Amino acid sequence: GRDAFAHLYRDQRGAGPTGPGAPAAPGTVPPVAGTTAGGPAEPPPVPEPVAEPRRPGRGSSLLKSSAVMAAGTLVSRVTGFIRQLIIVAALGAAVLGDTYAIAWALPSMIYILTIGGGLNSVFVPQLVRSMKNDEDGGEAYANRLLTLVMVVLAALVLIAVLIAPLLIRMMSARIADDPAANEVAVTFARYCLPTIFFMGVHVVMGQILNARDRFGPMMWTPVLNNIVVIATFGLFLWVHGTQRTSGVAVDTITPEGVRLLGIGTLLGLVVQALAMIPYLRAAGFRIRPRFDWVGQGMGKAMRLAKWTVLFVFANQIGLVVISQLATWAGDNAERAGFPGTGFLAYSSALLIWQMPQAIITVSVMAALLPRISRSAADGDNAAVRDDLSQGLRTSAVAIVPIAFAFVALGVPMCTLLFGSAGDTAARSFGYILMAFGVGLIPFSAQYVVLRAFYAYEDTRTPFYNTVIVSICWIALSALSFVLLPDRWVVAGIAFSYGIAYTVGVGIAWRRLRSRMGTDLDGARVVRTYIRLCGAAIPAAVPAGLAGWAIMEALGSGVVGSLLALAGGSVILAVVFVLAARRMRIEELTTLIGMVRSRLGR
Repeated sequence: GRDAFAHLYRDQRGAGPTGPGAPAAPGTVPPVAGTTAGGPAEPPPVPEPVAEPRRPGRGSSLLKSSAVMAAGTLVSRVTGFIRQLIIVAALGAAVLGDTYAIAWALPSMIYILTIGGGLNSVFVPQLVRSMKNDEDGGEAYANRLLTLVMVVLAALVLIAVLIAPLLIRMMSARIADDPAANEVAVTFARYCLPTIFFMGVHVVMGQILNARDRFGPMMWTPVLNNIVVIATFGLFLWVHGTQRTSGVAVDTITPEGVRLLGIGTLLGLVVQALAMIPYLRAAGFRIRPRFDWVGQGMGKAMRLAKWTVLFVFANQIGLVVISQLATWAGDNAERAGFPGTGFLAYSSALLIWQMPQAIITVSVMAALLPRISRSAADGDNAAVRDDLSQGLRTSAVAIVPIAFAFVALGVPMCTLLFGSAGDTAARSFGYILMAFGVGLIPFSAQYVVLRAFYAYEDTRTPFYNTVIVSICWIALSALSFVLLPDRWVVAGIAFSYGIAYTVGVGIAWRRLRSRMGTDLDGARVVRTYIRLCGAAIPAAVPAGLAGWAIMEALGSGVVGSLLALAGGSVILAVVFVLAARRMRIEELTTLIGMVRSRLGR
């Protein structure tokens, strides 16, 4: 009774519905597809349900569903990455690119702050509960929820579009003070802000399907969104060419060009949402508007969402501050002849930097989280400690060398990917990625540690931890803005990100140890991280030198960058594996075994 979210975990741990053909409770509730907060922590997810005896074939069904979701997530991230590359190619890495990046960040931020967090953390378990208890299998409740979300978001979109100039100023005073940049940014925002409506509709439809064991559509339909946006920017490139060749800027881009990009961005979310309707029909669900909300539990569910709302607010406030600092410093640096140091550069480097954690750490914890949740429910703290230690050490085997790879090879990586923005801008992207680099280690560790709190049905501690990380990150970023030259401010912000997470994971670790009342195998975990760093550093040094030498000899074009990245990566991988085996790091063997088992070898 101490935690308003405790019922979420009890509902999803409880026995599923009975009777022939009765649907089972869903697994992990995925995050909002296609959105990124850009802040220092992710909203609290609903944990995996605790494993329990199932009917024959149930385990294979869950494995199949997990595989479909994982494949959809991976393809979505890959196409999202391609989308980012083509946006940079079309708009460049200076003020014009920042105007689009700011306008696109707004709807995600507003959606998560207002209703997004509550949908996943509170209303989804209510959907499952209604399926168990209601005579109609929860269809009326789902239609009420969908109707309520549509009405609220429609009103929210109308207000947001009207106050778009104020929202742009909130995100970047520097852009708002530039008449040409402000006009473009506001126009982009007014095309992007209606996507708030379709984000919410997509999430509700997806969770209705998840509650009926249809997991694939929610994870795969964002790919359609990315394809539409890629095609839109491809048309822009076909007409205008890359920003490097066309020189298009905020004062030269045509209204038709802005309209094309704006409509294409909106159309992507429309297609993503509408693509869910055939799957709903196939699942036997019919959309019927229902306005009988009073007395149906909606108000209680909203009150329970308070901790999630506070969590995402603490998360998103950092994005607002960073967007102000990054666009200001980026504009000054561009005027001084150093493009590629603004908000778009920050967003692009962050996208690359977060991918290993999203693929590796999340996959490792997806396998361990049901066991951790079961052990926590049984009060078996020793088992929680062992699985937590395993998750940290196993994921670190891949995360640590990749973090040092970003430091050693960030420049050739970005000159290869973002060369269309110009050599100077692409190198600036690389420096920002290098600054992010080692911070990937505490960022990944924080993700693992917070899963233990969720397993103990504690959502308040992650909230307070997020507040601490946000305050630390904002303070260090502001210090970077004051002390560093404009061209290095965003790199300082990226480096501050890692420091903030180092502080956050240290505090979370101590709180978890105090809560569990036992040692967390800390000596073994720290020893593994130190030994992995000891193997990664001597691997990163020759890799970085090789990459630098190849680029000096061949230039920073596609060929030079590709050979520098490939050559440096081979050296880093070989030296790291040899050093790790020499140090007898057993977790390396474990991870290799997991990969081989996934590949069926």
